[in-house]
Amino acid sequence: MATLPNPLPKLATDPTGTALGLRLPPGRLLDATDEGPWHEPLLWLADDPAAPGAWAALEPARHTGGLLPVVIDVGGSQGAPEGWELMPGEMSYPGDHDAEEVLEDFWYECVAQEDAEWTGLAATPATLASASAPDPDSVATGIADALVDSGGPLKDPRLALVPARRSADIPAAIGWTGPMNHENDTARLCAVLRSWEDRFGIRVVALGFDHLLASVASPPTTLAEAEAIAAEHFAFCPDNIWQGGDTTLRGYAENQLLNQPVWHFWWD
Repeated sequence: MATLPNPLPKLATDPTGTALGLRLPPGRLLDATDEGPWHEPLLWLADDPAAPGAWAALEPARHTGGLLPVVIDVGGSQGAPEGWELMPGEMSYPGDHDAEEVLEDFWYECVAQEDAEWTGLAATPATLASASAPDPDSVATGIADALVDSGGPLKDPRLALVPARRSADIPAAIGWTGPMNHENDTARLCAVLRSWEDRFGIRVVALGFDHLLASVASPPTTLAEAEAIAAEHFAFCPDNIWQGGDTTLRGYAENQLLNQPVWHFWWD
């Protein structure tokens, strides 16, 4: 997988990140993978639970250090990422995959009805290009603060920094294997996340052992838009439909996507 130079090793001798323009709280560098220590740190993880404002405090790393923030949920049955079976060596590069081809492949693997044709990617909402469109990074900051303040779906949220080119690449950059029962090469799913970044202003805000949460700057505002995106979500994460509260694409679109600034995915 193609990567940028990793600035995380600098934190071994500069744990507060002063050289990167940061004031990091106590934390540690993680290099544990399913096959033993990786040749360089995969992420920096804070020792203490995240609080509102912590995400914004890490923003300088995006501009000066090539590091992106993400909330890591260490409260699940697998604990911290040391127990997540990370496999960075098995990941390809997200930019080598076409999002529509990936989704179409998944669609025909998952769909039950022979006459349910893949209809292509959902259109980019007009709101994304408007002058009044929310800034995706600002939306992500607000969602991150709400997550760590409300208790929501995250049991024990910790702030982390990951060396990645863009938010969509974070899962592949750390070798995350949460969707393994659906796709072993997480970079293929990251290609879809890149497409959603471009079309809907999403940001990967949180990861758990087997779930991913993204902020959405321009969610669908009509049911027709939401239903088109629901088809993509089904291909991306069929368990959202198969094992969720809404067992039809229309119901999922109406209840989980319409005007919703957060998309949550979980793989069994």
